[in-house]
Amino acid sequence: MFIGHYAPAFIAATSPKAQRLGALFVAAQLIDIAFFGFVLIGIEHMRAVPGFTAMNAMDLYDMPYTHSLIGALGFAAAWAVGTRLLGGSWPAAAIGAAVVASHWLLDLLVHAPDLTLLGAGPRYGLGLWNHPAIEMPLELGLTGGALLFYAARTEPRGAGGRVSLALLAATLAGLQAFNWLEPQPATPINPVPASQPLLALVAYALLAALAFWVARARALKGGPRVRLV
Repeated sequence: MFIGHYAPAFIAATSPKAQRLGALFVAAQLIDIAFFGFVLIGIEHMRAVPGFTAMNAMDLYDMPYTHSLIGALGFAAAWAVGTRLLGGSWPAAAIGAAVVASHWLLDLLVHAPDLTLLGAGPRYGLGLWNHPAIEMPLELGLTGGALLFYAARTEPRGAGGRVSLALLAATLAGLQAFNWLEPQPATPINPVPASQPLLALVAYALLAALAFWVARARALKGGPRVRLV
């Protein structure tokens, strides 16, 4: 799951009690941002194995801190605490934490069994990455439906409101297409080069920046609300 993780962010951002879209885009991928950061410094590990799944070669064999259920809940709690420390309300903190935690549940659908509950022990994953005919429309449907939901419940503040949302939608589609069409390596790669996690982090930063622009260029219908950006 890649852009599908942003579906909860789009939906949550339509609540007047929630943080705005830019912050929620960061929340939606906080677990993967931490994972790729941990890969770069050697705390967690991944390797590329040709044919590991039908859709990608990522063997995420060591990620006890970010992709265990207890770890995901820990990141969600940290988001809630950070929101409160920055002046956000308890409802905003809870909604943001739910968006963070949604990452693990969505990964459960697509990952090969590599998710744990406590960082060790049995591994879980329904493996939809081995079924592109199911996974691809599911991911597009989740993201596209949530984006349309957000668009219907917000209104532009001038031309920027339309342009920013259209650009965000195009960038989501383009990055997902790149993710799907990137060829698998011919031979195993262990460890993966630093360029791979860095590329993922750049993609997350770009999408978050566009989402912050959208949040500033659009407002919830029914009047302005003061919320944490």
